[in-house]
Amino acid sequence: MTGKSAATSIDRSLAYLEIVMSSTASDRFVLLTASATCALITLDTNVVAVALPSIAREFHAGFADVEWVVSAYMVAFAACLLPAGALADRIGRKKMLIAGLAAFCLASLGCGLAPSALALNVARAAKGVGAAMLLTSALAIIANTFHEGAARARAWAVWGTCMGVSTTVAPLVGGVITQWAGWRWIFLMNLPICALLALCAWRGMRESRNPHAGALDLAGSALFAAALALGIWALIDAQADGWADWRTEARLAACAVLFALFVRLQKKRAHAMIDLALFRQPRFVAAVLAMFGYAACAQVMMTFLPLYLQNAFGLPAVRAGIGMLPFAIAMVVGPHIGASLGRRVPPMALLTLGLAIIGAGNLLTAFFAGMSNYALVAVGMIVTGLGAGVLNGDTQKAIMACVPANRTGMASGISTTTRFTAIVTSVGVLGAVLASRTHAALDLHASSLADPNAILDATFLSRLLAGDLAHAGAGSEAILRIARESFASGFAASLAVAGVCALTVAAAVWLLARMASASENVKIGVSGRSGDIVR
Repeated sequence: MTGKSAATSIDRSLAYLEIVMSSTASDRFVLLTASATCALITLDTNVVAVALPSIAREFHAGFADVEWVVSAYMVAFAACLLPAGALADRIGRKKMLIAGLAAFCLASLGCGLAPSALALNVARAAKGVGAAMLLTSALAIIANTFHEGAARARAWAVWGTCMGVSTTVAPLVGGVITQWAGWRWIFLMNLPICALLALCAWRGMRESRNPHAGALDLAGSALFAAALALGIWALIDAQADGWADWRTEARLAACAVLFALFVRLQKKRAHAMIDLALFRQPRFVAAVLAMFGYAACAQVMMTFLPLYLQNAFGLPAVRAGIGMLPFAIAMVVGPHIGASLGRRVPPMALLTLGLAIIGAGNLLTAFFAGMSNYALVAVGMIVTGLGAGVLNGDTQKAIMACVPANRTGMASGISTTTRFTAIVTSVGVLGAVLASRTHAALDLHASSLADPNAILDATFLSRLLAGDLAHAGAGSEAILRIARESFASGFAASLAVAGVCALTVAAAVWLLARMASASENVKIGVSGRSGDIVR
């Protein structure tokens, strides 16, 4: 960042702080409490990735178990966001926030004391439910507290700064705690934080609710959750069962049927969770697609990068956390670049550019991944992080701009649900690519070993992918080298897929934006001709 841009950033931060300080003390307290609650969710979501190899080693867990540590949380989170928001509007946002903190705290305790990988994943799912309760209620509380234009905009800027800082420090915090205190303290540290936030919310927040809130769509929520869970289950277990196995095919078929039922139900509902009519607008579809591409191809790297740094380079948890900083810091710098570009280019062009940068960064990282040169990999990480930073706020703005003011709550729910659905889907898809390519690379290297079948079996592959080389049987230097090279090859393949997907989504967003512009021009032309006739 140049001296001029750094000074501009400092001036902007001081302006935000001045606005917040000019608000009443109670409003400041509400903003800081709600922002800290959301930052806790972001921190917890990203901090666990660095600990995955340590979790695998303690439980002797395979890759599927490690994927579920992330996916169980994300599936529950994504499935519960829309109903949690509706419930908060009905029973009260303050009550929902405190209940969410209680659920999040108890689930964190369950994670920290989990005796097995299965128990950990069940607790992680419960934690996802608590996180959905927290996020929706905290966002509603901020929106209800700050009504005026300037104060509202800057309050959201303070909230965004808290989220950015928590995202940046999460890998390092995760590495430090995992290496020096043990992975269980990643979850147990939430207990005093939740207690403090609950006390602050109880003493400092006013209750608010929406008196015109519609009925809860419990059936729609259940169908969406079941469809998403079955789809992710199929993607994760297909790595062991095989894509042609009847169990994989049955799960995918059930996922498709349940999702079709969900869409049919939403069409019939008077107050549906999702207004499907919005998806007839090319501009809205482009914005949602951009959010999906951003989350699936960039944000998901917070899960895979720590595994790569620890497996391919043999880094301890702390150094892996430090190694992720180029990506995290670039995500913080990216929004400043996006804000500058946003004054010169249309919103849809900015989304297309951001996705193209993510695609280029992923392909660059994939190209360097097998070279065992961290500096080159970091270059690709920075490019991807910059693209992600450009899109981080602009995807949300683009979605919100496509709906009338009275539907912004639902649009925000669609945006956040899309983000986390994309992450969990990408974990399953890219995890399958990672497993498949790593397996192929191991088979390729097997010819150099005296008895490859005794070492490079399915258990070895699963432990390698999970980051548990110690229990995988990689005792000799030759096997360790083969394992690391094979994982690097798998990681490169998964990033290449992510890069191609990002570029494909960028092209689709560009085409949809052109369709929207053409349609709007036709309407303007028809309106102009009608005006001439009237005159």
